Amino acid sequence: MRKILMIGGTGTISTAIVRQLAAEGQWEVTVLNRGNRPEVLPENVKHLQVDVNDEARVRELTDGVMWDAVAEFIGFVPAQVERDVRLFEGKTHQYVYISSASAYHKPCRSYLITEGTSLANPYWQYSRDKIACEELLMREYRENGFPVTIVRPSHTYDERSIPVAVHGKSGSWQVIERIRAGKPVIIPGDGTSLWTLTFNRDFARGYIGLLGNPHAIGEAVQITGDETLNWNQVHETIAQALGVRLNALHVPSDLLAEAGKKYGYDYAGELLGDKAESVVFDNRKLKRLSPGMKTTVPFDEGVRIALDHILAHPELQKADPDFDAFTDRVAAAMEAVRETI
Repeated sequence: MRKILMIGGTGTISTAIVRQLAAEGQWEVTVLNRGNRPEVLPENVKHLQVDVNDEARVRELTDGVMWDAVAEFIGFVPAQVERDVRLFEGKTHQYVYISSASAYHKPCRSYLITEGTSLANPYWQYSRDKIACEELLMREYRENGFPVTIVRPSHTYDERSIPVAVHGKSGSWQVIERIRAGKPVIIPGDGTSLWTLTFNRDFARGYIGLLGNPHAIGEAVQITGDETLNWNQVHETIAQALGVRLNALHVPSDLLAEAGKKYGYDYAGELLGDKAESVVFDNRKLKRLSPGMKTTVPFDEGVRIALDHILAHPELQKADPDFDAFTDRVAAAMEAVRETI
């Protein structure tokens, strides 16, 4: 049986992958992390509870094992992938790194994104760090044969959170509450920019098809679903699932970026560097490498799955009074502009 080591393993993306691998039984799955959310791991998954930055301990726990794949889900800056190269060079047949589709050139030069689209994001440090990680890993591949596969997800969600365009530091629940209450809900621009949302179970299917795949070595592959919506449709779908009318508040993205600075929100990165741009993903490369990839959970179904789960789990209903107050301030300011014109 092939062996995979998953660094992280309990996040939105990685949980679905762990569950599918464990259920299919073709891989022996080991998860390495500090012990957050161990309850989500299937019984047949081995758990190494250790901080991956403790290199000596990681070496001790993994000594003598040759991995068929090492999957990195929590590498955000070059120093972290440099650490992984030290730990796993010569000890894995494949190293799969989670990057981000936000690394693609912003502003977009074309709405249609392929893996050949240039990487540049002047708005978001997170994205620039991902680009630097990719460049380091591809250099290691070219110069030293380090067997990297780079995966670029876009907006992937699960049953614990509902995607919205603009939210505060506690996630999307406060926006859901505003929709339920009929309060204004911020949508960037006029709401017609295109966006792609992927349920984590669908993402996992595409990802698993890359594991152990020799054609994926040295390649970057984007993984998204095939459904494209605009932000008006996204929020209307949520409102319909809640059985209410949407009270949309359209606000220019650059104005949100400026206003957000005063209250600690990085909307320059999250909007100008990502969500406010129209993006449609050309997934032909993914489907060639991972033929089993397809969208099985469209957004209208995914919203209802998430709503049912969140409403049944009060601990996921995180109030955010600061963001609520921010939205009210923005709504009042926009109304004042309308009255002035």
